[in-house]
Amino acid sequence: MQVLLNILQAVQILSAIGMVALILMQHGKGADAGAAFGGGGGGSASLFGASGSANFLSRSTAVLAALFLATTLGLAYFGNLRSAPSSGSVLENTSVLPAVESPAAQQIPAGSDAAVAPAADVPSSPPATGEAQIPAK
Repeated sequence: MQVLLNILQAVQILSAIGMVALILMQHGKGADAGAAFGGGGGGSASLFGASGSANFLSRSTAVLAALFLATTLGLAYFGNLRSAPSSGSVLENTSVLPAVESPAAQQIPAGSDAAVAPAADVPSSPPATGEAQIPAK
């Protein structure tokens, strides 16, 4: 099974590279207007005929595109045949890690009053005179 997947993947990569090369070799629609005024296109016309290069390149691109589609479908089909986990959830297969306490929480004893911050400079109630007092530092 793995050999078939490797062959399909190699054929898909080669067909993709071939398609890119063939698409880059083709002339765009604007190239026909330039050829009418005497510009370029003479080399390909002598090799494939007047319109032979467009037909050859476009048909070759279509064949490679069909091959690319077939290999993509084959890879998708054979890729889904692999055995999946027993359940559909990824979270069920994870392990639960124990909770880690911070070093500060480990240093303070549980029954001590050190956990409460002392409020030495802060008065517990506002002054009775109505004037605001700022504690000195």
